[in-house]
Amino acid sequence: MPSNNPERSPFDWQRHEQELADVVQLHPDADDQDGPTLVDSPEAQRPIGLAATVRRGERRPVVPSWLRSRAELVYTVRWGIGHTAHVAAYHAVRVPKYAGKLALRAPRGLLKILGGYVRWLLDLEGEAVRQATVRTEDAEAYLKLSRQRDRRVRWRGIVTLFLVAALIIAASLLAVSPAWWHWCALTLGVIICGVVGAPADRPLLDTAVVAPRVAALTSDVVTRALSVLSIAGINQALARNPKAIGFPAPITRDGPGWRADVDLPPGVTVGEVMDRRDKLASGLGRPLGCVWPEGNADVSPSRLVLWVGDEPMAAGRQQPWPLLRASTVDMAKPFPFGTDPRGRIVHMELPYTNLLIGSIPGYGKTAAIQLPMLVAALDPHAELWAYEFKGTGGLDPLMKVCSRYASGADDDTAEAGLMALRELRAECQKRAAIIKKLPKDVCPDNKVTPELARRIKGLHWLVAAFDECQELFAHPEFGKEAGELAEKIIKLGRALGVILLKATQRPDAKSLPTGVSANVGTRFCLRVMGQLENDMVLGTSAYRNGIRATMFAKKDKGVGYLVGAADEAQIVRTFYLDGPSVERVCERAYAARQAAGTLTTRPAAEPTARRETLLEDTLSVIRADEPKVWMETLIERLAALRPEVYGELTRDQLGAALKPYGIATTQVWGTDPATGKGANRRGIERATLADAIAERNRRRGDQAA
Repeated sequence: MPSNNPERSPFDWQRHEQELADVVQLHPDADDQDGPTLVDSPEAQRPIGLAATVRRGERRPVVPSWLRSRAELVYTVRWGIGHTAHVAAYHAVRVPKYAGKLALRAPRGLLKILGGYVRWLLDLEGEAVRQATVRTEDAEAYLKLSRQRDRRVRWRGIVTLFLVAALIIAASLLAVSPAWWHWCALTLGVIICGVVGAPADRPLLDTAVVAPRVAALTSDVVTRALSVLSIAGINQALARNPKAIGFPAPITRDGPGWRADVDLPPGVTVGEVMDRRDKLASGLGRPLGCVWPEGNADVSPSRLVLWVGDEPMAAGRQQPWPLLRASTVDMAKPFPFGTDPRGRIVHMELPYTNLLIGSIPGYGKTAAIQLPMLVAALDPHAELWAYEFKGTGGLDPLMKVCSRYASGADDDTAEAGLMALRELRAECQKRAAIIKKLPKDVCPDNKVTPELARRIKGLHWLVAAFDECQELFAHPEFGKEAGELAEKIIKLGRALGVILLKATQRPDAKSLPTGVSANVGTRFCLRVMGQLENDMVLGTSAYRNGIRATMFAKKDKGVGYLVGAADEAQIVRTFYLDGPSVERVCERAYAARQAAGTLTTRPAAEPTARRETLLEDTLSVIRADEPKVWMETLIERLAALRPEVYGELTRDQLGAALKPYGIATTQVWGTDPATGKGANRRGIERATLADAIAERNRRRGDQAA
């Protein structure tokens, strides 16, 4: 046993003092008689056990993501089948071309085969060596090579005799065989000779799919790209240690691109790298749309997850919406909203949240707001309201499944939106009273649950969408009250099953009240032009934190930042449905609501008498001195003209009935008789109506002739 006496073992004692000096520091304020203060104790320096490290480690998924998701699996299989079918069809169409190339190359291939065989038979490949021995006058070596050649030629000649005999026998059998055998043999010979005779730089088959060549992502490439970002923390760390940037996991393929997990040097955050995304893309030598850095805050603010795609996100073909063929859905469950840069499906939830969508015009707001609306439409137990203040009819296909619907850029539509918000406010109060009376075992959390939404009358999901809502909130007469009502509904409605969806192309303080934007739980921002608009949609300090929708380019249509659907902000490319696709989905939703008995609005059947005389009656109630007339005025006059036919006619029904004849509503300035003030409302032109009647009569005359 080693002794503890320093006199008996001076060497051990000195070593102990040296080890102690390595792990302790003398505190500058410590009293000498108290001895040294232990700062870095041996227990603190002891390495963490393997079990604890493994326990905290991130487990990689056993099954790839595209196999865990049914939608992604179907998409991948469909892509594989489509790719195979395309390649097969591409080459099948070019079979005559390939046959001609083989026929032209067959003689050259036959000569190559015969020439090669003769060289092999006569051992001509060794002729150069034998000639070299002759030039060096090495008789012994030449004799050895000559004997070797004689042996080779002898047994190769025997093989040739057997081969010739076999060919003669085969030719004899082929001569007495059916004719199609002759063609098969000729085809096989042409194919073999044509393949052999093909030039090395001119392959037989054309390229059906041109795959882009993308350089592999390596640690050296990532390190070099990070070093050119002009981040002081990175440059100083690399100057001290060339390996200051760590890679905790191997760089691997992840979907249609590469994934690199990077540990930045101490003091450097992921936000600093994201601020210089354009420089990072330049350092990697890739297009900006291919480079998508993001953080992993669960590990560290300096853990960078860098994904580099094979092609820009906006250039890739978007997969179809997984719910495109669904008959019904459960609105309480997350639904597919879009895909991230890696092609993974991003889901969004509707219950217990509200949605705000913002961008400059033309970047996919209406297409984005349609997706949650279609989800609500496909749930036969959910109620849908829709108000479109642009007046272009972008949401018209959803009208058949909406309990409330209005479309227009006039005061009447804005007033209808305000009235809808008043009804929603009253609906929230009514639902709160219902929930208050429910027993705790039925409603323990005092909020609408999916079970309550289906079981209790009056607590069903209610989704109200307001597209181009800035026209309502910025309205000089209705805007202030609308903003106050929307704020109250957003605060109270999330627990009561009332959900607001808002889309705006002008996210500023006037067009989007602060109380509305500050309380929305889920936000989606497509391309915007400034920091103010970015933070109005995505939340205060979003721009400063690196969540910047200003980085999206002109070609990034449908691509935006989604905040609130997950713990971290996500870059999402929304699914896109064209007009006919939306119509088909709405038809299935309409049928599902009819079957469930929950259809709250049905298109009124147009009377035959109205359809036959509508144009003439409308023209008859417009005076000759009136070039333009409001729709409201026409409805009043038509109802007075023929109450039994036009008594229940509404403005929307009149506009829809005139539309097939090419008569579109337009802005008409007039004087309101009730107030005596001027107003701008929707109406029609008398000349357009007269032209439509003349055109219809002309077509009828042509058909009669």
